[in-house]
Amino acid sequence: ILVHGFKGFKDWGFFPPTAEYFAKHGYFVVSFNFSHNGVSEEKPEEFVERALFEQNTFSLEVEELSELVDLYRDGFFGDPFDEKIFLLGHSRGGAEAILAASRKDAISAVGAWAPAATLDRYTEAQKKRWRENGVFEVLNARTKQVMRLGTGLLDDLEENGDALDVVQAVRELDKPLFIAHGEQDLAVPIREGETLYEAADKKKTVFKRFPSTGHTFHSSHPYEGSNPTFDELLESTRAFFDAQSE
Repeated sequence: ILVHGFKGFKDWGFFPPTAEYFAKHGYFVVSFNFSHNGVSEEKPEEFVERALFEQNTFSLEVEELSELVDLYRDGFFGDPFDEKIFLLGHSRGGAEAILAASRKDAISAVGAWAPAATLDRYTEAQKKRWRENGVFEVLNARTKQVMRLGTGLLDDLEENGDALDVVQAVRELDKPLFIAHGEQDLAVPIREGETLYEAADKKKTVFKRFPSTGHTFHSSHPYEGSNPTFDELLESTRAFFDAQSE
C-alpha cells in the first residue's frame, strides 16, 4: 500500500511509476488518496477540495490507512495474493505508515522514504497565531495556492500527541523497517531519519542514506522520468520487501 504525504496525492510524480515498478515485480499494489488531501476524482492532480484539506487531521489519515488494510484483508480488492501486507510511505505518509504499523498486527513491514520523525512541526508562536486566526496558511510551491489548515489539526496534535508520537511508534514497532533519506533534504532533514533509526530495533531496520539528493530523490511533478538515484531507491526498497516475503 503506497501512502502519499502532505500536499501529496496518489498520482503525484513518482507514485504511479513506483506502483508500476512493484506490480511488474509481482506485488499487488494499492495506491490511494486520503479523503481530505484536497484533490477530487474529477481533478485528481489539482487541489480543488480546499475545504476538506482545511478539515484534515493526522489521526484521520492514520485511521483511513488502517481501514484500507482491513478492506484488503476482507477481499475488497479481490482475493489477497498474500497475507503479508507492506506499507510504503513518503514524508508525512512515511510517518503515518509507521504509526499505523505500530498499531495493526496485520501489517508485516514498513518502508519510509524521507519520513518525518515528528508531526508537530510548528512553533509556539505559529500555534498562537493559528488559534487567533482560526487557520494556518501554507503555500503550495507547485501550484502557488495558499492552502489552509484548520484548528482541528492543532487540536489533534494537542489531544492525541502520545498516539501521534512517531519516535515512540518506532520503538514499539517490532517489525522490519526500511528508512531511506536524502542527505540534502530541506523539507524533512536527514537528522529526522537518523532519529527514527536510533529509536528502531537495529536487527530489523535498514537505514539507507542517499547523498546529493533531496526530499523527492531527484523526482518532480509532473514526472519527467527516472534517474539513477530513484532507480537505486526503488531497487533497494524492493530488495528489503523481497527479503520479508521469503
